[in-house]
Amino acid sequence: MRLAKKKDAYAIPMKKQIWNARASYILLAPFLLLFTVFIVIPIISSIVLSFTSFNMLQMPKFVGFDNYIRMFLEDDIFVKALKNTLVFALITGPIGYILSFVIAWLINEMNHVFRWLLVLIMYAPTLSGNIYYIWTFIFSGDSKGLVNSSLIKMGIINDPIQWLTDSSYNVSVVLVVIIWMSLGSGFLAFVAGFNALDRSYFEAAAIDGVRNRFEELWYITIPQMGPQLLFGAVMSISGAFAVGYANAAITGFPSSNYSTHTLLLHMLDYGTIRFEMGYASALAVVLFGIMLVTWIAIKKLLSKIS
Repeated sequence: MRLAKKKDAYAIPMKKQIWNARASYILLAPFLLLFTVFIVIPIISSIVLSFTSFNMLQMPKFVGFDNYIRMFLEDDIFVKALKNTLVFALITGPIGYILSFVIAWLINEMNHVFRWLLVLIMYAPTLSGNIYYIWTFIFSGDSKGLVNSSLIKMGIINDPIQWLTDSSYNVSVVLVVIIWMSLGSGFLAFVAGFNALDRSYFEAAAIDGVRNRFEELWYITIPQMGPQLLFGAVMSISGAFAVGYANAAITGFPSSNYSTHTLLLHMLDYGTIRFEMGYASALAVVLFGIMLVTWIAIKKLLSKIS
C-alpha cells in the first residue's frame, strides 16, 4: 500500500507538484534570486570570460585556452602563488577547523553566562576591520615594535628583526594571524550545534557504559553534529583558500619576494590593477575548482564519520 502511494506521488505532473508547493517556492524566491544574481551568474561569467582576452574597455575576444596555457607554463608568480595558497590552506584550514570545534566544545562545558561571554570574546576578532593594525604594531620592524622591544630587553637580539618584510619570517607571522582569526561563522555553528544536542543520548550512553567525556564526544556528540561539521568545513575551506587580504594588510601587496602572495592576491593584481579580466577570471576558475574538489573530499570524509 505504501509503495503504491509513493508511485502515485511520483506520477503527479511536475507543474502540479510545483503548484501544490507554491507557498514554499514563494518563500524561497528572494533567496534563490539573490543566490542566482550574486553566486550563479558570476561563476558562469567567470568561466566564460576565462576563455577570452578582456580589458574592461573593449569587447571580450575569444582566445581559447591561452589564459590557462599562460598560467601554467609562463607565469612563474602563479606557481609561487599556488604553492603559497596550498601551504596556507593545508596549515590554517585543518588547524582553524579543529581549533574552532575544540574551543566550542570546551566553552559548552562552562557556566551559561560565562559561556556566552567567551563566545563573544572569541568571535570578536572577525568583527573588527582594523585588527591588522594591532598585528603590524606587534611585529613592527623597528625597535618600538612589541616583539622586537621585548626581545631586545631580554637580550635575545641586538638589532630589530624585520618580521613583516623579511621572507624568512613574514610567512610565520601571517600563519599566526590567520589561525587566530579563524574563529568565524564555523565556530558559531559549532556552538549552536552543542546547544542543540539531544541529552537523552548521553543518558543512554552512560547506562551503556560510556566512561568519559572523550568517549561521549566521539560516539554521541560528533554523530549528532553532522550538519554543523559540514557547514564548518565549508566555511573553513572558503576561508583557507581565500587567504589574501590579511597577507596584503600585514606584509604588503605584493610582499617581498612574493613570499605571502596567494591566488586571491594574484587574481586581484590582474583584475583590479592590470585590468586583464580574462586572465583574472581563469585564475578564479582554478581557485574555485580547487575549493570544490577539496569540499567534495571533505564531505565524503565527514559522511563516514557522522
